[in-house]
Parts: sequence; C-alpha cells; structure tokens
Amino acid sequence: FLDSVLRSDQPVTTLLTANYTFVNETLAQIYGINTVKGGQFQRVTLQDSRRHGLLGKGAVLMVTSYPNRTAPVLRGAFILDRILGSPPYQPPPGVGDLKPQGGGKPATLRERFEQHSKNKTCFACHGVMDPLGFALENFDTIGQFRTRDPDTGEVVDTAGVMPDGTKIAGPDDLRRALLMHPEQFVQALTEHL
Repeated sequence: FLDSVLRSDQPVTTLLTANYTFVNETLAQIYGINTVKGGQFQRVTLQDSRRHGLLGKGAVLMVTSYPNRTAPVLRGAFILDRILGSPPYQPPPGVGDLKPQGGGKPATLRERFEQHSKNKTCFACHGVMDPLGFALENFDTIGQFRTRDPDTGEVVDTAGVMPDGTKIAGPDDLRRALLMHPEQFVQALTEHL
C-alpha cells in the first residue's frame, strides 16, 4: 500500500485517504470483502470509508492492540507519534495496565479507561491519546469491524473530543480531523522515512 502511493507520485496525504488497498483472500474476509479468492494480494477498491487509508489497515490496527484486547492508548500513541509527529510522554514509573474486570457487572473498555483517567495526572496524557484511540474502537484486535463491545454487548462508543475541541466519532471523523493539518502528517512521515 505504501509502495503504491509513493511510486505513483500521489500526495502523501493519500496514505490517510486512499479508497483502495491490497488484500488476499484471508485478509479480504477480515475486511468483509467476499470477492477476492486465493493467496495472492490484489488491489481492491474499498466500499467502506472506515477502511480508507492507514487507519483502516489490519496491520496498523493489529500492531496497536494487545493479543487479548484492543488498546486505545496504543492506537492513540501511534497516531500522535506516526501521524502527527508528536510522540506522547513515557508513562511514569509504576503505572500498570488496566486492572482485570472483577466479578461484578462487566464494564466496557471505555468505562474502564474513564475510571483510570479520573486521576488528573493520568488525564494529562490520556485526555489527548484516548479520543484518538477510541475513534478506532470499532476495529477489534485484528482489524475486523464490530459494533458491539465484546465484554458487555453494548454498542461501541467511538465519540471523543480532540485537544483543539473538534468532536469526532469513528474513523471517518478522525481522518477528517487529522487532515485539517496535513503538514503535520507530511512532516511526521518524512521524519520516519
């Protein structure tokens, strides 16, 4: 995908907006595409705009998840670092992962993070990262789209507010918000290349 954009001399921002990708049969099934057969990767046009660009790619979604659950913090940190060129601060020493669910009523991942972020020290970073990551929460650990939280069965809440006050809900809104400042992405990509 990256190669196709760079070698065809498209604008760098196409990496965030492209309505196509390359899939083989296995990956196509994860993306909900039933027309691709075989192990060879083929270019396909994506009908679902939530899949457009890097933010809808299974590889990005998988590398920003844990094996057993999604990770809005990792996804938010990835966007800050790789898309916006503003890596987040390292967490303070002794900060652990989310506590496992207790025996009471199951909570959504968002509810568990909101509890964690009530601490003002934690919110300083999580207030920036979490909305970015939660905008992609409809994608599970391998990038399949889902509408329900796996722990509670409730509808996945992807709403958030960017630091500049822009309201977002889902990958399309996130992409539009990121493209309001394309120079940040261009500079971040150039630095990472």
